[in-house]
Parts: sequence; C-alpha cells; structure tokens
Amino acid sequence: MLKYVVVLAAAMGFAAGAHAQTYPTKPVTLVVPFAPGGTVNLMGRLLANRMSEALRQPVIVENKPGGGGSIGANMVAKAPADGYTLLLATMGQQSIQPLLSQSLPYDPHKDFSPVALFSTVPNVLAVSANTPAKTVAELVAYAKANPGKLNMASAGIGSVNHMTGELFMFKSGARFEHVPYRGAGPATADLLSGQVQVLFANLPNVLGYVKSGQIRVLAVASDKRSPAIPDVPTLAEAGVKDAVVESWYGVMATAGTDPQIIRKLQDTVVGIARDPALVTQLDEQGAVPFPGTSGDLEKLSNQETERWKDIITTAKIEVN
Repeated sequence: MLKYVVVLAAAMGFAAGAHAQTYPTKPVTLVVPFAPGGTVNLMGRLLANRMSEALRQPVIVENKPGGGGSIGANMVAKAPADGYTLLLATMGQQSIQPLLSQSLPYDPHKDFSPVALFSTVPNVLAVSANTPAKTVAELVAYAKANPGKLNMASAGIGSVNHMTGELFMFKSGARFEHVPYRGAGPATADLLSGQVQVLFANLPNVLGYVKSGQIRVLAVASDKRSPAIPDVPTLAEAGVKDAVVESWYGVMATAGTDPQIIRKLQDTVVGIARDPALVTQLDEQGAVPFPGTSGDLEKLSNQETERWKDIITTAKIEVN
C-alpha cells in the first residue's frame, strides 16, 4: 500500500511538472477590475496583446468593474489555481482596499500569488474646463470659500484616485464632495461634461483631453514633473507637500498556482516591460515601464499597505 502511495505521488508530481512545462495550452483570461476607458484597462490591453504573442495563446481581457476593483480581484481569488485566470493588480485593490473595508471577500496577501510588475503612471490633479481655478492655490482657495460646490470624481471608493484626493484634501485643507464611479472612464466622462469638477486621474486617462484643452491639469502627484506635460508643476512645487502617489500595475495569479507557471508568466511580463517597442508605447501614453519580479511585487504591495495604513490613520479616513 505504501509503495502504491509513493508511486501515485510521484506520478502526480510528474503530471504537474509536465503541465507547467506545456502551459499554456488554451486561452488565458486577464481580469481588469475596472470599466473600459480608464488607465487600468489601457495597461491591461497593452499587456494582454503582448502576452498573447509571447505565450502563443490568446490572452483575453475581461473587465469586471465595481467595488474599487474588489469584484474583479475576488473573481481571480476564487478561480482555479491553474494560471488561466490572472488579475491586473493595482495598488488600490492590493494595498488600499483591505485597509478601508472590513468585509472584503478576499485576502490580498493570502489569496494571490504575485507574478510580476509591469508599469507605473503618475497621478495628476485634473479639473473640468468650466472650473474657475487655474492653479492649485486658486483651487484650494475656491474650495475653502465655496464649501460643497466642488465635486471630486473617482474610480470607486478605495481606488487610488480616491485616496490621492483624500490625501490632497488632508494636506491642503480643501474639501471636495466625493462622487465614486465604477471606473476611471465614466468618471472622466463626467469631468469632461462638467458634471464633476475635480478628478485625481492617472495621466494616460486624461492626456488626450489635456492636449485638446478639454481638461486642465493643475499638478502632478509625483516627486518630479512628467515628460509628457513638462510645464505642469508637481504638487510640492504648487505648495502641497508630501502628497506623492504613483500608480503601479502588476499581475497576480490565484494562490497555489504552480511555481513553474508563475516563473514563466513572470519572465514573460518582465520581458515585455523591457521591450523597447513597448517602452515607446507606454511613453506615448504618459506611462513608464516598471519591470519587477514576483518578489518585487510582493515587497512593494506590503510596503504600500504600511504606507497607506499610516495615511488613513493620520488623515482619519473613514473605514467601513
């Protein structure tokens, strides 16, 4: 009986190894946890197209918006651990959401296997064309003089742009009325129409509208100016210190996925992020390649969790 168990275990191990070596043998789904039209969706589709070529299997983007990214994340957390359902991970649902919600259906540190880092983008303070403020100082002054008149859109409660806005309000003393959406795309649409007046957005999401004059960007929430909009000051230069927020994007698999599959996916994503042609594509969108290993992604996610924990406590941001 013991001999039978040993032989069976060896056979199962061999089968698992063979599966990892031949992976993938069918289409892979990359879950984007926000609606079409935003930067997360853009990054997901750029990556999926390149992964399809590298893996020689279709990598299909599936948008699962809602809950600030938590609905899509939960879909991957509950998927089979076979490498065929992946998550385009953001700082929001990995490091911020768990700090704001006590009822998340997944654990970001236990239910996922980190794969790789892909890219990063600066966040910007954007206002609608009909907003009277032309500078950060003017916006802060207007908000203080007209409480309740400025609405701030976001991609959802706990999303990166929501939390960047909360950080800005804490540091500047200005107050906006928060209006959460199911993604940056719908939020940007209402900024364009003037339904909302303020949006802390990923730069790629609004860059085209900035160039056409439909949206104004007052500052960049980075430690340095963006080459895509070099005349726009940083928040620190505009008088709001310690409000640096860079959005990063990576790939997560379901916890328990075969390490050989994780390694293959890691090498694929990192290779894509280092491809000069992809670098040019990202640069055109105002994004920056940010290649990193599974270990790098895990470390960054943990660091951001600790950072936002301090910010949420200090700024007394409501936890549900």
